[in-house]
Amino acid sequence: MEHITVRYAEENDYPHIEKIMQQIQDMHVTWRPDIYKRGDIVLPYEVFKEAIYDKSFLVAEINSQIVGLLFFMIRHIENNVQVTRDILFIDSMAVAAGYRGQGVGRSLFAFVKDIKKQRNLDGIELQVNAKNLDARAMYERYGFTEKSVNMELL
Repeated sequence: MEHITVRYAEENDYPHIEKIMQQIQDMHVTWRPDIYKRGDIVLPYEVFKEAIYDKSFLVAEINSQIVGLLFFMIRHIENNVQVTRDILFIDSMAVAAGYRGQGVGRSLFAFVKDIKKQRNLDGIELQVNAKNLDARAMYERYGFTEKSVNMELL
């Protein structure tokens, strides 16, 4: 297996990241064309620039080529019916076609786990498309457990 490097994204990474985001969007369109649609841009450049500024966008590289990404945000939960917590919420995580199953996702999660520890956060959460069985299996292998289930009525 090749060496995987994880780092914070930089502005010049955008074209490579958008390409991977398009691959993932295509999967979503295939699974749920009633919800998702194809478009020229999946990740608006301004959103990406803000994530760079916030240090909330990671990339994984093999031989200096971007092969994976992870975009997260910190959610502060505080109300009268829940324990106050700060959660690292993974908004998007993707690995380029051809690199899945090679430890890229595991490397991204290890980096995020370090961020959680450094910032003294209470947990890491994410959502996964119900049709994405491979991703769900990967998350479970890494130790994620089911917290809730989103349901719909069409």
